[in-house]
Amino acid sequence: MQLFKKILFPVDLSHISPKIAPYVSELAKKFEAKVHLLFVARVFEHLTSTHLPNRTIDNFETEIAGEAEKKLQEFMDTYFKCDSCKAKVVSGNPAEEILIYAELERIDLIIMGTHGRKRIEPLRFGSVADRIVKNSPVPVLTIDPYGRSEGREYHYFGDL
Repeated sequence: MQLFKKILFPVDLSHISPKIAPYVSELAKKFEAKVHLLFVARVFEHLTSTHLPNRTIDNFETEIAGEAEKKLQEFMDTYFKCDSCKAKVVSGNPAEEILIYAELERIDLIIMGTHGRKRIEPLRFGSVADRIVKNSPVPVLTIDPYGRSEGREYHYFGDL
C-alpha cells in the first residue's frame, strides 16, 4: 500500500521554503511520491477601486506570475532534482487556490511551513496555513522552520 502518492508543497519562495524542502524531499523518497510545487500569485482586484487602469493591474499580475514561474523553476532545480516533480504557478487567493489544486490533482498530503510570528504561540500559524489545516480534505503536515514547538518541528493533521 502506498500511503501518499502525491504530495503538495505550496511554496511562497520566501526564506522559509528552503527550510521545508528537505522534509518534503525525504517524505517523497520514503513514499515514492510525486511532488507538486505550487506558487500562488496574489491578485490585486481590490486595486480596481483606485485610479489605476485595469490594464496596469493586469500587466502587474502577469509580470508577477512570469517572474514566479522562473523562481519556482529555479527552486525546483535546486531542491527537487527528480523526474517525479511538477511545478505550477496559479493566480488567486493562496488558501483557496491551494485547496482547489489539492482537489483537482487528487493530492494525498499537503506539506507546508508555518510563518506566524516568532515566539508568539497563539499566532504561530500564518493565515494561509491555518485555513488549509481547517479546510483541507486531505492530511496536512505543517513544519515550523524555527523548531519552537517543544523540541518538535512538525505537526500532522489528518488520519493515517
